[in-house]
Amino acid sequence: MPAEGKSDMERVGLFSEMGYVTIGDRYVPRYTCAFNEAAGKNRQMLPGGTKMLSALQAGYFEPQFVRVFDGEAYSDPVQLRRRYRLAESKKNLGKAFLPSNGDKLPCGLGSYYGTIGGSYKYFSPQLKDRGRYIPPGKNFYTNPGKKGTGYGYANLTIGEQYPHQPDGYEVERINAKKAQEEHRRLLTGGPFRLNLYPQEYFDANPYFNDRPLPPVKKPPAEKPIASPFKPSSPAKKSGGMKGGTFDPYPSHSAEPYVIKKSEAFTTGKERQIFHPPAGPKSRPITSIITLNVTR
Repeated sequence: MPAEGKSDMERVGLFSEMGYVTIGDRYVPRYTCAFNEAAGKNRQMLPGGTKMLSALQAGYFEPQFVRVFDGEAYSDPVQLRRRYRLAESKKNLGKAFLPSNGDKLPCGLGSYYGTIGGSYKYFSPQLKDRGRYIPPGKNFYTNPGKKGTGYGYANLTIGEQYPHQPDGYEVERINAKKAQEEHRRLLTGGPFRLNLYPQEYFDANPYFNDRPLPPVKKPPAEKPIASPFKPSSPAKKSGGMKGGTFDPYPSHSAEPYVIKKSEAFTTGKERQIFHPPAGPKSRPITSIITLNVTR
């Protein structure tokens, strides 16, 4: 138990705290050791290194050369070509064609030595005599296109020239007058006027009316008033005497006050008590937890 502070029981929960193994060891700071010290000691994983592709077997993955087709027949391509040429030569009917003379080579520019047919007169550089040139006849003559847009320019359209129109004095006023006279001739009746034109409410003579008075209405003829309907006898009201009913009051019959006795219980089949049928009965059921445990 320490002299000062809490006891071991209060701090750790034991009667006495056990001693530590690392007491007295030399302190080693953290920054002096590497993060993964085992990675820098002893031999590590060393690959075999890259192999260069070469003619030797060391440049391949397999230790020995493996053939694609194992046990196939050997064929010599040179021998096959010779056999094919011999088979083709047997098809010839005679000897091989040999030309009588060898190829002839030209001896310079402009010479026809070595050609098949020689020179041609059509390729001769000499000048030929030509006759007098006679030009062909002329074609149809047409006038050149006229300049202008056609608006305001005469003789530019397909038709004839615009005819001359004389411009009289005050032509516009005369034409307007003729149009107005034609308009008046087509009018029938007076001008259209609305009857709903607003007028002043108070005139100089408030009793004046431009419309004729309507005829005096005759009063309607008076109809005689019929007397109201009255029933022969008024309805009767019920006041405890049954005076307003259709039938008279019934006669009273004297009945003595007698207590009716209940009939005794009979055990016959006619008076048996009804018993409902029995309902479904309960039975023991296994709980869900027990079923899950069993599974």
